[in-house]
This record gives sequence, structure tokens and C-alpha cells, in this order.
Amino acid sequence: MTFASNLSGSWLRTVLYLWLLAAALALSGPPGRVAAAQQHGEITEMRVERTSDGLLLSAAWRMELSALVENALYQGIAMHFVAEAQVVRPRWYWSDKTVARATRYLRLSYQPLTRRWRLVQASSAQDLTGLGMALGQSFDDLPEALAAMQRLARWKIAEAHDLDDGQAYEVSFQFRLDTSQLPRPLQFGTLGKPGWAVSLSQRLELPAVEAQQ
Repeated sequence: MTFASNLSGSWLRTVLYLWLLAAALALSGPPGRVAAAQQHGEITEMRVERTSDGLLLSAAWRMELSALVENALYQGIAMHFVAEAQVVRPRWYWSDKTVARATRYLRLSYQPLTRRWRLVQASSAQDLTGLGMALGQSFDDLPEALAAMQRLARWKIAEAHDLDDGQAYEVSFQFRLDTSQLPRPLQFGTLGKPGWAVSLSQRLELPAVEAQQ
């Protein structure tokens, strides 16, 4: 009985793996179509505000998903995105020093039964699973969901005590698709496919401020 149960479970796992792998290959599509559909987009706005509470980042970007990513979404596969900000102090005598880093995680999914889109944002990847604090929103269509996903307002990326007066800093921002969160068979299907390479980045300099007397 135990042997039969183990064999049945192993067979089901094998069938499921093969099904997912077939789905991944189907999503990969013809190479020519992938190259034509790839559009990364651009960061249209980025500014930082130094306040008594800390360093605040506001940004907006335009990103059009490739046909590969859209097809996967419509098949019920959630896409995970990561927004990352880093504050660096340049040093001429040594390598630059990272003084602060902030990360925000986003999960975009389509619900075929309700035909609605769901966007969840959290400060950690674990919170996206519903085990922690997360902000969830629902939308009627994909453009509406993307519009909400492609902006940040007054996001604290560093505490006030992390920054020294009289010191200039460099702030970098990146928004990317995290393919490591895809189902394992689909991860293999993303290798070498430019349609999955979604990544936008920009940097700006934060001038030094005079020390208060």
C-alpha cells in the first residue's frame, strides 16, 4: 500500500512537472515574435526630498510588458516585481559606501474567474504570501493595474541619521521583473528570452547640504 501510494505521488508530480514544462515552452513562442514584442520602457520621473524624517523618493516610469509576460499573466501565472533604491556615499580614496538600501515587492496576478487584476505590494517578499502586512488592490483591466504599479510617492529610502550634512550622495533606483519567483519549469523557459528581461534603472546626485548652526 505504501509503495503504491509513493508511486502514485511520484507519478502525479512527474505529470505536473511535464505539464508546467510544456506550458513554459508554449509561452516561449517564436524567437522573432519575442524580439519584436520586447519593450522595456523608461523612468519618466525621479526625485528625492531630504526631510527631517529621512530621504524620500518619488518616481514614475513607463513599462510595456512583452507578449510573453502578458500571455503568462492571462494563464494565471503571477508576476513578481522588485523596486530597489540605494543611497551611496562616493569616496575617492576607497570604494563607494552604501549607507542605505530600501526594497519594495510587488505581485501582479490575473483572476480568470472574476476577470479582475490583483496587485499586492509589501516591504518583504514573505508578506506577499499573506503572512504579513501588505497592501492589496483590485482592478478591472491590465492598463489600470500597470498604472498603479508604475509610480512611487514619497517612499522613505533612508533615515535622517543615515545622512551627514556637508556630504553629497548618489541615489540609484531600479525596477525589475523577478523571474526567480516564477514556477521552476517556467524559469528554464525564460533563459535567453529577451522578452523576460524587464529592468529599468536611473541614478541622480544628491547635493550636500550645509550643516545647521
